[in-house]
Amino acid sequence: MFRLIALLALAALPLATPASNAQTVAAEQRMQHISIVTLGEAKAGREPLYLIPGLSSPRQVWDGIAPDLAKDQQVLLVQVNGFGGDALGENGKPGMTDGIIADILADAAKRGAKRPAVIGHSFGGLIGMMLAARHPDRVGRLLVVDTLPFFGRLFDPAATPASIAPRAEQLRAMTVAGAERMKAMPAVTSDPGGIWSNTPEGRIKVANWTRQADQRAVAQALYEDVVTDIGPELAKVTAKPFTILYAAGMGEAQAKAIWEPAYAGTPAKLVAVPDSYHFIMLDQPQRFAAEVKAFLAE
Repeated sequence: MFRLIALLALAALPLATPASNAQTVAAEQRMQHISIVTLGEAKAGREPLYLIPGLSSPRQVWDGIAPDLAKDQQVLLVQVNGFGGDALGENGKPGMTDGIIADILADAAKRGAKRPAVIGHSFGGLIGMMLAARHPDRVGRLLVVDTLPFFGRLFDPAATPASIAPRAEQLRAMTVAGAERMKAMPAVTSDPGGIWSNTPEGRIKVANWTRQADQRAVAQALYEDVVTDIGPELAKVTAKPFTILYAAGMGEAQAKAIWEPAYAGTPAKLVAVPDSYHFIMLDQPQRFAAEVKAFLAE
């Protein structure tokens, strides 16, 4: 439930801009809905790896693993336009998620990548599942980090995409309405609380990332995330492995009761990470890096 509470608290967090990451600027390739920074060289016989961040998150969320992974294969750091404080592009409009997927597919085709590996966190995990379910011949491996197939069901266990749409619209409107107030808030230098991460440092970092994001892009992505149920389509996923890495920091039994039914009947393999909240890569960096390497070696 922490992910639901965190998103509901989005407009109330005191947030600030993140530290810059100069190493990503020169190699940035911009498209209509995303930008991509390439690390490492293409390897013969090795498909590239797309890393897709979540709602309001810049590509820096992968800083703990990307440089090391780029030693063995080409790593493509995706960033949703607007999420990193950059230009909005075509985001903030209906069809944003489909546009992101189209850009990734176009980039893969341009590179000659037949079945690249994909790792997505949160909203990025939904994008990864949509890619793998709707284009099963275009994704070779899929690792989903703390993403449920139908986020809207956290609001109402009986929800359908249609029934949850009014609440999703309220969240979209609330996010847009709070944009100016969030911009005016001072930088976060001390623990803002909340349950994005289980460390003060992690919570500060996530709060600062969130403050930077263009709330028009965040609002539309949040709406589309809430109303999308990819669960019925997951049987079409042929990516191997197809792994779900989920946070169990609020109790393994409680987490298991949420996650296992959500993926029942799908080809996904579920892996719990104790002592972590939503940003597993910040809370358990060594365990996260080990799980990613195991996924890529499987």
